[in-house]
Amino acid sequence: MTLTDPDSGPDQRRPASPPRRARLPWWAKVTGVLAVLVALVLVGSRLSLLPGLDDVFGEETHDRSGPALLKSIQDMSRYEAASGNFQVVVDLEKDAKFLPDAIRGTRTLYVGAGTVGAYVDLGKVGEGQVTVNEDRTAATLRLPHARLGKPALDADRSYAVSKERGLLDRLGDLFSDNPADERAVNRLAARHIGEAAEESELAVRAEKNTTSMLQGLLRSLGFKEVTVHYGQGDGER
Repeated sequence: MTLTDPDSGPDQRRPASPPRRARLPWWAKVTGVLAVLVALVLVGSRLSLLPGLDDVFGEETHDRSGPALLKSIQDMSRYEAASGNFQVVVDLEKDAKFLPDAIRGTRTLYVGAGTVGAYVDLGKVGEGQVTVNEDRTAATLRLPHARLGKPALDADRSYAVSKERGLLDRLGDLFSDNPADERAVNRLAARHIGEAAEESELAVRAEKNTTSMLQGLLRSLGFKEVTVHYGQGDGER
């Protein structure tokens, strides 16, 4: 004997029940909670919202460098008479011929600061270039012109203002051993600083300071008149 619903017709069907949602496994829930906690900790430490996290997640620096080795010693006969401080802004751009800058190309804005020294090489002074009168009251010295040393960049005062790289260059940095290589801008900054030193009066100042030093030294030894000429001993006649 079959019981039927008198109100239900042959064309009426019961609505289908909604499908059940698949439950996440326990390990997925734990992983999600841990990811949220880590994100909160990182954001809180970056924004200083959670005090004390720097002691737990702060970075530590360990210097495991080996001892410095002495490679050579050179005897110096130069009198460093002057030094100039220089600063230059380097704008170095490298483009690809047939690709837009967004794909391939770099542009670096770099501030380079360094010093250039000026010296007189007293080691090139021979016996015939120093003359003294009979009563040893007057001396004449003929010295080579002052020269400029190589520019020395100051790492503490040099820095990159901005770096723009194309997509291919960014991908290449991922597989590079030295992704932030700044040797090109360093060499360019050193070259510009050297050119600026040559156009300055740094060498002239070095000769004046050398003259003052020698006059003070020889006068303390009893010489009353000390004359210094430049241009001898460095190929000039």
